[in-house]
Amino acid sequence: MLQDLGSQAYRALRHNRRRSLLTMLGMAWGIATVVLLLAYGSGFQNALMIAFRTFGGNLIALFPGRTSLQAGGSKAGVEIRLTRDDLDYLRAEVPMIKRLSPQVDKQSLVVYGTRSGSFTVRGTSQSFQQIRRLEVVEGNFYGEEEDRTHTRVAVLGAGVKKRLFSGQNAVGQSVRIEGISYHIIGVLKHVLSGSDENVNDLVFVPYTAIRDLKNSYYLDGIWFDYEGEHGKVTKAVREALAFHHNFNPKDDRAVFVFDAVKDLADLDVITVGIKILLGFIGLLTLGIGGVGLMNIMLVSVTQRTREIGVEKALGARKWHILFQFLLEALVITFLGGLAGIALAYLVSWTVGSLPLWSVFIDDAKEGDIHLVINTSTLVASTAILTLVGIVSGMLPAIKAATMDPIEALRYE
Repeated sequence: MLQDLGSQAYRALRHNRRRSLLTMLGMAWGIATVVLLLAYGSGFQNALMIAFRTFGGNLIALFPGRTSLQAGGSKAGVEIRLTRDDLDYLRAEVPMIKRLSPQVDKQSLVVYGTRSGSFTVRGTSQSFQQIRRLEVVEGNFYGEEEDRTHTRVAVLGAGVKKRLFSGQNAVGQSVRIEGISYHIIGVLKHVLSGSDENVNDLVFVPYTAIRDLKNSYYLDGIWFDYEGEHGKVTKAVREALAFHHNFNPKDDRAVFVFDAVKDLADLDVITVGIKILLGFIGLLTLGIGGVGLMNIMLVSVTQRTREIGVEKALGARKWHILFQFLLEALVITFLGGLAGIALAYLVSWTVGSLPLWSVFIDDAKEGDIHLVINTSTLVASTAILTLVGIVSGMLPAIKAATMDPIEALRYE
């Protein structure tokens, strides 16, 4: 019986080829829109994650601020300055910390030969490379020995190397920072930075070596990675600093905390919300094709009223008629869906990528939006297509199944 109903549905589609093809075209256009919108959402999410990949993992950064709440008899508005002593406090009082590094910044003139530029020189410990996941493409990052012995060595960001050395080899050369010579031992890989600072334009020197340029007792930041639950670590850090600096641990402005796990989770929620919105827009677009399908199927039911009456007179049940017309709608839907997916692949292959970060940052094409149609996109698109096909075909099918056979046979 099911095979017979399928054969009838196939013959009905062939009998009205032009109408069926036009309806399939509408469904193809709709599903292609859905696939491309979802692919754009996934590409946008990937582009953002590429920009923030150096902040991956259990990473927290602390920056000095100013109190906004009263504490210990002190009024709000007191400046909180992080110091070298805070490194010892955190190591002793927050055992979940694995690696910890101070940050001291100095805007300085960096000179090599006849070339020069103003760059941020950052003094850190050797663990900063592991904490921030910085990749060295030439030479090496400085180690514990260089930091302990006050060795004047430097690691250049990719932008600094390009500005001062162009295509020349930088490792082994020396640059002068405010008149003091620093030996270059490494160059970092170019990264797409999604934060306020551009890592490519930084010059890294050992924390002890930046004392020649600036008083390193007061810190511009503290970076560390940790083990355990990030909320407990953040709370323990705030309580430790609040005790030693006499501010309310609930005062978020006294010390600014960048929690990579929390912030990236918030970013992920935003991108998922964008993908859902794009999927909903695609659903509305596909719904236009679904309305066209429903209209064509209602016309088909009207034109085949006598046929329905004959089938019922010969013993066909309601579900037989329902299945027959629903199957016709689903065949049109899925054939149009296959054509639409093929069209979406063609468009994504033709377009390649859409500019995002490269509009604002040089050498940032890796952060552009690539229309990659992955498995999750196809699954979501198929689910939306199936929903639209069933909804669009169900009403005409119900109308056909509930026809009175006597009235159907009388239809002219």
